[in-house]
This record gives sequence, C-alpha cells and structure tokens, in this order.
Amino acid sequence: MAKTDWKAEAKALKKKLKKKVEALSTELDSLRGAAVEVASDAIAAVKKAAKPVSPLAPAAFPDLPVIKGASFAAIGAGIKYQNRRDVMLVSLCPGTAMAGVFTRSSTRSGCVRDCQEKLAMKVPANAGAAIVVNSGNSNAFTGKIGDKAVAEVTGAAAAALGIPASRVFSSSTGVIGEPLPYEKITAVMPALVADLGEAGIQMAAEAIMTTDTFPKGAAAVIEGEGGPIHISGIAKGSGMIAPDMATMLAYIFTDAKIAPAKLQTLLARNTDETFNSITVDSDTSTSDTLLIAATGQSAAAEVKTGPVLKAFEAALRGVMLDLAQQVVRDGEGATKFVEIRVTGAASPEDALRVGKAIADSPLVKTAVAGEDPNWGRIVAAIGKSGAEADRDRLRISFGDILVAEKGWRAPSYTEEDGAAYMKQPNLVIGVDLGLGRAKRTIWTCDLTSRYIEINADYRS
Repeated sequence: MAKTDWKAEAKALKKKLKKKVEALSTELDSLRGAAVEVASDAIAAVKKAAKPVSPLAPAAFPDLPVIKGASFAAIGAGIKYQNRRDVMLVSLCPGTAMAGVFTRSSTRSGCVRDCQEKLAMKVPANAGAAIVVNSGNSNAFTGKIGDKAVAEVTGAAAAALGIPASRVFSSSTGVIGEPLPYEKITAVMPALVADLGEAGIQMAAEAIMTTDTFPKGAAAVIEGEGGPIHISGIAKGSGMIAPDMATMLAYIFTDAKIAPAKLQTLLARNTDETFNSITVDSDTSTSDTLLIAATGQSAAAEVKTGPVLKAFEAALRGVMLDLAQQVVRDGEGATKFVEIRVTGAASPEDALRVGKAIADSPLVKTAVAGEDPNWGRIVAAIGKSGAEADRDRLRISFGDILVAEKGWRAPSYTEEDGAAYMKQPNLVIGVDLGLGRAKRTIWTCDLTSRYIEINADYRS
C-alpha cells in the first residue's frame, strides 16, 4: 500500500471515530439527563410520600389491654395506598352490645346512615357483630353506588363471619365523591377473617390512617364487682376536624357487661366535652363516627348503678378525651397543642362560642404557629363570637401569665414574657368573661404552611 494511501485511510478512520465519539457523547448526555430527571422525580415522590411524625405525638403506641370477645385483623387492599394496610376488620362475640354517635352533617356518608339505621334495629338474640373500616376513600356523596358499596362490604363480612348483615357496621375515610372500589375489600375478606386475633388492635389503628402521622390508642382498667373491666380504644384523624357528635373515626371496645341503652347514654353524655371539644381546621367531616362495643366477657358483674357505674363512666370519658386530644396533636402540620379554657361565661352556649371562635380563628392559630403573643387577635375572636362579653370584665392569660384585664393590657404583662411562653409546645390560653359561672375547654392546634401543603396535594 502506498504511503499516501495509508495516510488517507488513517485520516478517514479518525474522522469516523470522531463522529462515533460525538454520537456516543450525545447519547450519554441524553441518558444522563434522563437519569437526573428520573432521580429528581424519585426524590420528589419520596418527599411527597414521607410523613414526618408530628412533634406532638406520644413516644409510642400504648400497650392496650386485650378485650376478650374482640378480634382484629388488617390488610392491604390497594384502595388508594400501596404497600400498606388500608382495611381493618373487628369480629365481636355473640351478645356484644353496640352504641354509637355520628356526624350531623347533612351530606353524611352512606356508611354513617347505614350504621345509624342498624343501631336503631332490634338486635337478633345472642347475635355477634363486626366492624369493617377502610381508608383512602370516604364513600361519601357517591349516591346509590355508595349505598351498594356499603351493602356489598357489610354483606361479605356477614357471610364470612356467619352473622346477620344488620350487625355489621362499616366506616370509610378518605377522598369525598369517588366511588369506593368495594370489590377490593370483598376480595380480601377471607384473608381478613383468617387473620383475626385478639392482639391485632394496633394494626387496625394503622389501617384506618389517612393523613395521620401516628396511630392513636388509649386504654383504662377499673375494678368491677368480681373482676377487672378493661377499655381499649383507637381513633384516626388529622385534618377536617371540627366534630359534630363524634370525631373522624373512633372505635372503643370494652369487656364490660352493660345494657346497650345504658352504653348509648354514657357515650352520648361524654361526647360533647371530649370529641366535640376539639378542632383542627373548623371543617366537619361527612364520615364522623364513634362506635363502642361491649363484649360482656369480663368476670365482673353487669355495670348498672353505684360506684362501679361512676368509675366506668369516668374511665370511658378518659379514654375518649385521650383519643380526642391525640387527634389534635396530630393536626395536619401542627407544632403546638393549645388548650383554651373559657370561664365566667353567662351560659354554657356562650362559653362554647368563645372557645370555638378562638380555636378556629386563622389569625390566632397562625400567631401561635409563629410564636407571636398577639393577644389582640384573641380579643377580636371573642368579639366576633356572638357571646355576651364586657370589655372591662374580660381577663386573658397565657398559662399563669395575666395578659389583659379591666379593658386593657395588664400592668404586670411584658411582651418578653408572652413571647417566651409561646415557644412552648403545649399552651394554655385562658379567658374569663366575668359574667357568670359557665365554662368550657376546647383543644386545638396551630396553623402552619405544612397544613396548606398537605391539603393542596391531598388528591394528587
């Protein structure tokens, strides 16, 4: 081969290799860009899926006592969430007494209406009972399709457990207005029944969570006549919390022997100053449900009258209040737990109006979030509440710090003291109207930018 031909061939080969390198470089850049995009999407998805636990959460889920006659199971059906439990089943022994309170929302869900109807029915002799709950879809405002979903789910549970459908109570929580894919629940019913066990209550609490950052449980034990009586309860709730007869979802179980009518009386009597005294965002859910089941399996005698009845009611109220306050502590984006104590009101109704006006005020809640002792916003909330108030009799305090009295700021109050107090995670705002003897306590949380993030992205 001539020397000149070799040089020409080498030059051509070099040119060819250069083009190939350029093409590979372009392809590599493209792949690198795609990888970066995928990684960014993955990071965004992880961030979106991540649920930092509320700073106000308890250290751990409590050790709840076993309730004889109540068995629990939970499973992932893929209703909305992936790789997590989203359906729970509770099987209750024959003879269980049931009671409940529910939202008075005029747009309440099919599950709520179904539960109300069933509690009003005559109970078949010695019949068992069951509760089925799903998260991810509230089955609310879904018309006849929603009613069919309730019938299919409760019917499947009844058939699997061998109990009347009239004794199966259901709840759904999640997005409003979307048909519930009930087939996913009925498909896992055999597996749920197979997994039933007395120790599964924590899994049940986890399965009913939506925007919650931690499962909620509470318990109490009292000494009855002839043996101990146990109470265990679970709840879910984080946003859309301004209950009207109950909280988002709560289920309480006891082994007490007690008549259904008495159980209903105790539950209704203690709802007002527990679940109906909390608010996160002033929005009442379409699905608010509070059910209690008494299996009657305790060795203690029936709870009827006297000291045992008083002790049982006090213990029940304690469990209800604990669960209600945990809902507030898990308020969407919450960093502060706020107790509002209203005293000296002219009437109980006025005490409630003032408490709710302060607790629901976005201005008060954002001031708390910013650790700003802006007590003028509390004054404004009292004024707009519609309750009777007298400027010169009104007293406002932050914990033990007197902030305002006799129509103006208290002489002893300093902005520095107020600002230091507001840095605490648990706050007490006291309001004495000086007009009467009525009082009311309301529990709420602050309002942060995280609340907006959660609710802006809730359906996406």
